[in-house]
Amino acid sequence: MAYSEHQADRIRARLKGIHYFEKKMMGGLIFMVRDAMCIGLDFDKKCNEDRLMVRVGKLSYENLLHQNGSTIMDFTGQVMRGFLFIKASGFDFEEGLDFWIEKGLEFNRLLTQE
Repeated sequence: MAYSEHQADRIRARLKGIHYFEKKMMGGLIFMVRDAMCIGLDFDKKCNEDRLMVRVGKLSYENLLHQNGSTIMDFTGQVMRGFLFIKASGFDFEEGLDFWIEKGLEFNRLLTQE
């Protein structure tokens, strides 16, 4: 699989205490929270760097698209609104990773409310 185990461990540490499971898919690692895709990790071969995939939902999408390291997610060749790719520059520092994981969890809570 094409993802950094170091980066995966950083994400795992932040999800400690939250019920989640990991799924290898799309050439990377997906963190499923409450049975919904929340955060992903892979290696961008074009840029030669790790990247996150964060599910932020359509309401937050436009605002978050302009955050440090954030880019459109076009995994299938078409823009997937509600999902963002985050370049390494956006999550190399602890504050950046914390920010993006919290955004993914915020949407996950909305998505999985009963």
